[in-house]
Amino acid sequence: MGAYNGGDLLFQFFSFGLIILLIVLTVFLFRSYSQRWKKLDKIEKKLDTIMEQVKKMND
Repeated sequence: MGAYNGGDLLFQFFSFGLIILLIVLTVFLFRSYSQRWKKLDKIEKKLDTIMEQVKKMND
């Protein structure tokens, strides 16, 4: 009664791997979106400075 079948062991590894995969994907997506927002903020700041410079040149 203490022996594992090969199929049971394989199923446990697959289930554990699936849980780990879901955690890794969640962390990856969160980091990806946060990096994208940071890049967009930098671009917005650069555009603001360029627009201010253009406005000064036209005045």
